[in-house]
Amino acid sequence: MQDMSTQQDVLTQLLDEDNLIFIVGGTIAIVAIIFSALKGIITSGSRERSRREIAAYIAEGSMTPEQGEKLMKAGDNKRCS
Repeated sequence: MQDMSTQQDVLTQLLDEDNLIFIVGGTIAIVAIIFSALKGIITSGSRERSRREIAAYIAEGSMTPEQGEKLMKAGDNKRCS
């Protein structure tokens, strides 16, 4: 029974107005970090898929290597801005 009372006391202290601000802020920060990491993973995956598609077009002859290089560099310029 004592454990249950202690858990309720801890929960009451956590949900106190002063601590609630830090809990909400921390939760928002963690969610933002997770979504930022997911965005990076998706972006790099898409970039790699585009590179493979450009390489395939060059291999089949429907695009010159110079055109492919120009396309790959065009993506780099947008990331730097």
